[in-house]
Amino acid sequence: QVQLVESGGGSVQSGGSLSLSCVASGYIPGRLCMGWFRQGPGKSREGIATIASSGSTNYVDSVKGRFTISQDNAKRTLYLQMNSLNPEDTAMYYCAAFTVPIEHDCRPVLDTKGYKYWGQGTQVTVSS
Repeated sequence: QVQLVESGGGSVQSGGSLSLSCVASGYIPGRLCMGWFRQGPGKSREGIATIASSGSTNYVDSVKGRFTISQDNAKRTLYLQMNSLNPEDTAMYYCAAFTVPIEHDCRPVLDTKGYKYWGQGTQVTVSS
């Protein structure tokens, strides 16, 4: 079973920055594919950033140019650097993952339905 633990959330003023991390542990059957999601107050959970095996990335339009996803496969760690934060970014941020056979590549999928493993989330609050 794969366990995911996020860290790095907090409160920041508009225009500020935060950096999130997600560490994966446990038995990983194959290749681990990971992404970041968030769920704001009264909103559905949405995919915001994912990364492929090749390193190519996929972002939701609302965070393009402000957020950067990266990963360290050796450390089983996923990162999200968030800059120019605004109050609309206030949400619970989740790390999620799914596995594929080791000979397959991860595709940068933003759809929540494809993800099997989820962290507990870390809160990000941006004040104006």
